[in-house]
Amino acid sequence: MKTMEELGRRAKGAAAVLAAAGSREKDRGLLAIAAALRKHTPEILAANALDTARALEAGMSRALLDRLSLDEKRIQGIAAAVEEIVSLPDPVGRMDGGSVRPNGLSITRVRVPLGVVGIIYEARPNVTVDAAALCLKSGNACILRGGKEAIETNLALAGIMGRALTEAGLPGDAVQLVEDTSRESANRMMKANGLLDVLIPRGGGGLIQAVVEQSTVPVIQTGVGNCHVFVDSPCDLEMGVRIIENAKCSRPSVCNAAETLLVHREVAETFLPLAKAALDRHKVQLRGCPETRRILGESVLPASEEDYAAEFGDYILAVRVVDSLEEAIDHIRRYSTGHSEAIVTSDYGHSRLFTQQVDAAAVYVNASTRFTDGGEFGLGAEIGISTQKLHTRGPMGLGELTTIKYIVLGSGQIR
Repeated sequence: MKTMEELGRRAKGAAAVLAAAGSREKDRGLLAIAAALRKHTPEILAANALDTARALEAGMSRALLDRLSLDEKRIQGIAAAVEEIVSLPDPVGRMDGGSVRPNGLSITRVRVPLGVVGIIYEARPNVTVDAAALCLKSGNACILRGGKEAIETNLALAGIMGRALTEAGLPGDAVQLVEDTSRESANRMMKANGLLDVLIPRGGGGLIQAVVEQSTVPVIQTGVGNCHVFVDSPCDLEMGVRIIENAKCSRPSVCNAAETLLVHREVAETFLPLAKAALDRHKVQLRGCPETRRILGESVLPASEEDYAAEFGDYILAVRVVDSLEEAIDHIRRYSTGHSEAIVTSDYGHSRLFTQQVDAAAVYVNASTRFTDGGEFGLGAEIGISTQKLHTRGPMGLGELTTIKYIVLGSGQIR
């Protein structure tokens, strides 16, 4: 089992090679990875079966089990996603402006790779491939540390990708997997200054908060999604039902799923029973305020402060009836993680106020929060959704995995 120092040393060597690689070379590596994933599908499925069997024995929730589980169709989708990255423009070497100074110096801003990107994530084996492919296209090496629940699958995927890169003439060390899934290995990554250029945590709120608080390596905070849908008065109630059903139920384990439903008091008596009927089809557990429970009955559990602050990642939804748009905005300000927030309204003035006063990476009017995604935004594949404001915010694609280098051309100028 390689130490963090050895993983870092190997990754830095690979990063130097990738930084000088052209788009054709990197795309050749990506196509080799996609082909290898398809070729070795039986090997991947066998490893995933070991992980899912252990997860079932451990009582993993059905939402998290869905994230962990792979089948042939999902592997085909993962391989296709790698091929889609090939079609995206390479950000490395792109000029981001420049000028010629009065003294004749020519100064240009050029996009360059970050270097070695560390990623800590949980039981999502698709992230292993997505992250590696995005890092490769943007000229970065990566060190991946997945959760123990997916270790067999991740070992298979990392091995397949490394061999594919070597066969394509690129360094297999560009994709490194931390095989030790103990907490200590995560701690070592957080302190790997000089080996990692940036650390990106992807997972639940507890994981992300631990990395943000403990890491001495620069961190890009992603993914914590306590997302809200506010059903305003006036609004199209049927639209509101469709939006909250999609935002909560289409895939409850992801970070852009809704966790809290806020409903204006003027429409609550009519809207809440309609919403409950739709959510009941998915067996969503509701946790509501006293007014919600008065309208819907005792099948709704009492909501606590912790419920309104929670990212459930499951078929659970907190509900609150509010008296006004302003009260809804105040609630969101208090509990939001700054990911994605939505209003369903027929009032243009209300929509304007909501978009102006709600501070989040994505703010929606009459649409589901589930659209916060690089592909859905037309930006291509993403490595995560940044919920902070430095160095990027929102879907993080290839461009966000690069930084700026100033190239200064002179003819003997001195200062």
